[in-house]
Amino acid sequence: MTEDTFRMTSHRPYLLRALVQWINDNQLTPHILVDAGMPGVQVPPSAIKDGRVVLNIADRAVMGLEIDNTSVNFAARFSGVSHPVQVPISAVLAVYARETGQGMALPDDIPGHEPSLDEDETPPDDTPTPDDTPPKPPAGGRPHLRVVK
Repeated sequence: MTEDTFRMTSHRPYLLRALVQWINDNQLTPHILVDAGMPGVQVPPSAIKDGRVVLNIADRAVMGLEIDNTSVNFAARFSGVSHPVQVPISAVLAVYARETGQGMALPDDIPGHEPSLDEDETPPDDTPTPDDTPPKPPAGGRPHLRVVK
């Protein structure tokens, strides 16, 4: 099969739904970490800290939670006021249990799978991002390692 005839949808919403179910099955509280600067993210500006927002998506905290293949949608109260929330799947950075911190950072989509570049688009260059820079060692301490994939 060629790449044109064998395109798969994004695996990110499936991982997100599975992890939320796993967290709920263990009677813990699912939270998602969202890149609030991504297009299509609709959350109250007061909830955003450093360009990110952590959202409690437990059934007891939200109304009408829907996680489909393109977005996470629900209504939630912020400072006592109900707001509609919409988060594109691409803006979800991680899902984890509040009580234990266990969860997963959602991986990027696999190249050659949806969403893909149009024929007239060029792929981004490999310019390092701030996350690619090595961490500085703690003051007065030894350097530490971190896993980079």
